[in-house]
Amino acid sequence: MGWGYDYYSKPSVAQQRAKAQKQLAKLRKANPDISPVLVEGSKIAKTWWGSAWCKNLERYADFSNRIGRGRSYIKNGFVLDLNISEGLITAKVSGSSVYDVIIQIDSFSAKKWKSIEALCAKRIDSLTALAEGKFPEELGEIFMKQEDGLFPSPKEIHMDCSCPDWATMCKHVAAALYAVGARLDTDPLLFFSLRGIDPSELIKKTVDEKMKSLLANAEKKTERVIAEKDIMRIFGV
Repeated sequence: MGWGYDYYSKPSVAQQRAKAQKQLAKLRKANPDISPVLVEGSKIAKTWWGSAWCKNLERYADFSNRIGRGRSYIKNGFVLDLNISEGLITAKVSGSSVYDVIIQIDSFSAKKWKSIEALCAKRIDSLTALAEGKFPEELGEIFMKQEDGLFPSPKEIHMDCSCPDWATMCKHVAAALYAVGARLDTDPLLFFSLRGIDPSELIKKTVDEKMKSLLANAEKKTERVIAEKDIMRIFGV
């Protein structure tokens, strides 16, 4: 015998989407510059940069069992606003209410940055392409190097959400993290903004270090040639 109602009925996806759209319209009235994240198709990210961001999150054991909670949220358009700046991601995510998500990313240590510069020094051609606005996959192994690359590790990511969920990575935080990958599809340079990196400065430093190395080798070679001439003169050869 049915009761005719269900206290525990869950809204359908269609109902949740409709609610998200109403929440977005209300937010847009207060802030016309609001920036929702819309995903078309089955993939959250399609470019190397967006896909690499998502892959980086999924490959860590700390995140692998929890990040998936936000996958349906991002695909259904529940990330109503996303902003990316140096070391900071803020988002508004639709749920029972509109929840505020704050994600902070640690800055690079001097040691880690030196390591990245040294690795990049061997890829001048790829960095030149980067300077021209291209994003060569050849740099992927450097940027995605686990723990020591440009992509952040779990210990460098600090999350907070205004929802009542006790989990450190709730579905709203997970959705916001995936939303970053989707946003990088349209603007890869936001990745460098988030990590506090000026690509042109990275290229300049790398080229400068390369030139110093070449000049040092040239000086050694010159000294060796002069030394050989002196030996020939002394021994009359």
